[in-house]
Order: sequence, then C-alpha cells, then structure tokens
Amino acid sequence: MSENCTHDCSTCSANCSSRTQDSLLAPQNKMSNVKKVIGVVSGKGGVGKSSVTSMLAVTMRRRDHKVAVLDADITGPSIPKCFGIHERAQGCDDGIFPAITKSGIEIMSINLLLEEETSPVVWRGPVVGGAIKQFWSDVIWNEVDYMFVDMPPGTGDVALTVFQSLPLDGIIIVTSPQDLVSMIVSKAVEMAKMMNIPILGLVENYSYVKCPCCGEHFKMFGESHIDEVAAKYNLKVLAKLPMDQNLAAACDRGIVEMFDGDWLENTADFLETI
Repeated sequence: MSENCTHDCSTCSANCSSRTQDSLLAPQNKMSNVKKVIGVVSGKGGVGKSSVTSMLAVTMRRRDHKVAVLDADITGPSIPKCFGIHERAQGCDDGIFPAITKSGIEIMSINLLLEEETSPVVWRGPVVGGAIKQFWSDVIWNEVDYMFVDMPPGTGDVALTVFQSLPLDGIIIVTSPQDLVSMIVSKAVEMAKMMNIPILGLVENYSYVKCPCCGEHFKMFGESHIDEVAAKYNLKVLAKLPMDQNLAAACDRGIVEMFDGDWLENTADFLETI
C-alpha cells in the first residue's frame, strides 16, 4: 500500500497490491481522510474486545494522534457506553457527523442512530453488512490518523463484510487465557490469513488479577496459552491485560477516557511504526 494511500482506489493511480480487492472495497466519504484502519477482532464474545478497543483509542489519543472508533458490532454496540455518548448523530447533505468524545475521539455506532439506545437491532446479515459499509462511506470522518474498528465476535458473515469492504491495514486479535478461547483464536487467525489481512498481534485480556496488598499476580483462568498460539503463527504478543474492576467501572460509567492505565503503551509504540 502506498504511503499516500487515501483508501479510495477509484481516485488513486498507485499500482499497489491492495488494488487486487478494490472491487469489494466500500468508497471512503469524499470529505474523510483516514490514514490507518485497524480492526480489533475476537474469535468469540465475552473477552473484553470493546474495552480493549476503547483503551487503544484512548492511549493513541493521549499521544496527540487524531483517533476514531467505528463500532462495527451492530447487534451488540458497546463503544458509546464506554465513552458516555448518548446523543443521536447529526448530518448534512454530504454525510453523517460522528460523535466527538470529551478528549476529541470521533465515534460512530448504530446506537447513535436509534431512537432508543436500548432498542434491539433485529437485522439479517446483509443488512448489518450494509450498515457497516455506510459507517465508512456515509460518515464524515475528517482527519484521522488511527481508526479502530470494533468488530463483532466470531468469523461469520459480518466479519467477512468488514474484511472485504474496509481497507484494513491490519487486525489485533483479543483473547483470554482459557484453552478453549485459544482454539477459537486459531480460527480468527486462519480467517485473516485466508483474506490476506495482516495480523498485527495478539492482546490477552483477563490475564491476571493483581493483589492490591502485595502486588502478586493471580491467574484466575489458569495458565495462559497465548505465547503458544503466538509462536505457532509467528505473531507478536502485544499486551497482557489484567482483570481490573476500576476499568470495568470506568466503562460502565462512560468515563473510560479518565481511566489511568499503561498496559497498552507497548502496543501503541508498535502501532506508531506501521
């Protein structure tokens, strides 16, 4: 991919390898300028993918990068809740404006378009996929250095839509220590390889609990298998995050931007090199 890539092959003359899939890529809004698009993936639900996505966005914003989050988990959107965003999105003839968080992170989620944020989204796969494409094409994303796509769990139809329709520069796979989850991570890795999507690395969530008295780490889910999976596929382990009730409370209260944690600093260092 050219360093001057605009993620819109219809207006680009560069002859790069990513053009082999340009017939499937959704066009970027003419008023947007998104430089890097990173998917945050999990093989199954319940591993804290949305909280990791939120923390990645917050960490990169604290480094003065212009950051956005596209919430592609249409049937289970969590991003607005984490950031305390409850208003409905506005728009104009040129597109839809994303919501802006207190620290300046741009966000788009299906919850910002519903009359009631608790209303269920009972849509079939093709309709969900169409909504995700619209979040890329119809939303005016302005100047964005890093966009994080909070993807739905699993390797089904919606994940396939994201892989084919959005110009992903790579994905981060979120997992937890259980052996079962490690097996499912392998499925996510294989899917990404089949779709020729670069895998930037693995993040293990719920890796341990830190004792507030002595600082000892307790492995609530048993021994981790992430290093074995990483070695098998020659991938980086970007971070191992603890279970932390303060982070959970911050997400529940919509103040994730105020949470002080440095667990993803090494991941941020790596993202700045791609």
